[in-house]
Amino acid sequence: MKFTITRESLLKPLMTVRGVIEQRHTLPVLSNILVVARDGALAFTAGDSEVELEARVGVDDCVEGEITVPARKLVDICQALPTSAVVEFSLDDDAKAHIRSGRSRFALSTLPASDYPTTEEVADESVFAIAQHELKRLIDLTQFAMARQDVRYYLNGLLVEVSPQKIKAVATDGHRLAVAQFETMTGLDESISFIVPRKAVLELARLVTAEEAELRVRVGTNAVQLAIGTVRFTSKLIDGKFPDYGRVIPEVDACDKHLTIERDSLRQCLVRTSVLSSDKHRTIRLTLDTDVLTVAANNPEQETAVDELEIVYGGERLEIGFNVSYLIDALATLPTDTADIFLTDSSSSCLIQPQGRSDCQFVVMPMRL
Repeated sequence: MKFTITRESLLKPLMTVRGVIEQRHTLPVLSNILVVARDGALAFTAGDSEVELEARVGVDDCVEGEITVPARKLVDICQALPTSAVVEFSLDDDAKAHIRSGRSRFALSTLPASDYPTTEEVADESVFAIAQHELKRLIDLTQFAMARQDVRYYLNGLLVEVSPQKIKAVATDGHRLAVAQFETMTGLDESISFIVPRKAVLELARLVTAEEAELRVRVGTNAVQLAIGTVRFTSKLIDGKFPDYGRVIPEVDACDKHLTIERDSLRQCLVRTSVLSSDKHRTIRLTLDTDVLTVAANNPEQETAVDELEIVYGGERLEIGFNVSYLIDALATLPTDTADIFLTDSSSSCLIQPQGRSDCQFVVMPMRL
């Protein structure tokens, strides 16, 4: 195995795939990157037990072969070389990887490519189309609400529901909920749903762009796969039943307290007040009264913060508590400058939507004051 490539051409695919590699593995070969030279192209593959990325780059001068090389060391070497450097990669008879560039020489230990547990192509059980910028939008609007290491493992990911004419993404950690959807012709004959693990969602968020190019998504029994430019993304799916999220989304018509407010003004007010909220519970008190919204916080040191916003409101007075971080996250993610907020009472959830729209919904559970 042998190839010659510019430092920049080599570094780009390496940086693309290195993000999925964990520092500690029970399987040592997963700390390596699989390098395959074949048919005038190099394929670099990295992954763990959930996610696999493969990035390809063309190369003119190569002898076919495959090997796995320590990921961190290979990336660090390439980053340390001059920008205009040309890199020569080769294997000796003892399976040592030799990297040469100018007067620099490196020899790396390797592990056989046959030891690397690569993922096979996902069978086309269901294939649907989605524009790259729409996939980015769905992820950006919902990923913040995914759970982190929850014992309810099905919450540690993103639910994707695809029907012939609609795609929806849903995330919840049990205390808040984010739902985003848009109408499109997906090419499916019947509806499907699947849960993508949190780590895979975060990698997708890094890979997708605002381009309008169409992506074809293959969904199998246990995995999902798609190609984004020269990168092939594969992820296992979470096998579990997602909760009936529709039951916790308040009906707008049933909410007798409604206010329309400038999103950033409320977010900044919450940020200011949160400085003196409890570090543990992050609780803030919202008081809704005639044409004024009061935001208040206190902490165990008996410190207090109070801020007010002028609003248009003529309903009944309401006091309700929330985790301020959840409200800030929702408002920071909202895709419009103005928010519709719907409330019922101090023990019912708050619904936040873009003004005049319901294609994006955030639900925040209240906290006891």
